[in-house]
Amino acid sequence: MSGAAGTRTEYFPGTGIGSVLPHVSSNELSGLLEAVAAAPYNGSADLPKIATGLQMEIDELFPVAETLQMLRFAELEGGDLKLTEAGLAFCNAAQDERKRIFARQLLTYVPLAAHVRRVLDERTSHIARKSRFIDELEDFMTEEAAEQTIRAIVGWGRYAEVFAYEDESARFTLENPT
Repeated sequence: MSGAAGTRTEYFPGTGIGSVLPHVSSNELSGLLEAVAAAPYNGSADLPKIATGLQMEIDELFPVAETLQMLRFAELEGGDLKLTEAGLAFCNAAQDERKRIFARQLLTYVPLAAHVRRVLDERTSHIARKSRFIDELEDFMTEEAAEQTIRAIVGWGRYAEVFAYEDESARFTLENPT
């Protein structure tokens, strides 16, 4: 769902599972959280300033900031990114606790992640093909946007250990999650 050359891509235009998600990695999310939590920002940063500090273009940073807002790790207002209680808790936690916090935020605020997990929980095999979710997403978005959205969910779900994804068989499973 790209605009004309030079405009930024609009994410989250749909509702529920129909929201197009940016392919932002969990490393990018945690990196921005940590940068905003640290001095000199101490939990609140002007996006252009932090982009400069991270040697990133604002257009590269904006989808990461928007995703943090969607996950309720931060609030984005007037070009400022301010960490929420969940964002600060994430930054102050050890790795295992970070994954638990991320899992809670992901399943609470990203309907597609909760949907994938619910489908896996309901099936006795705890397996679902990627194509099942792609078909559902294509009711709301283009095939390309559906693939991008699934890539985002796979990365975030793997990080949070809420489900696994087998690349070779293109299947979601509960085999590896805790």
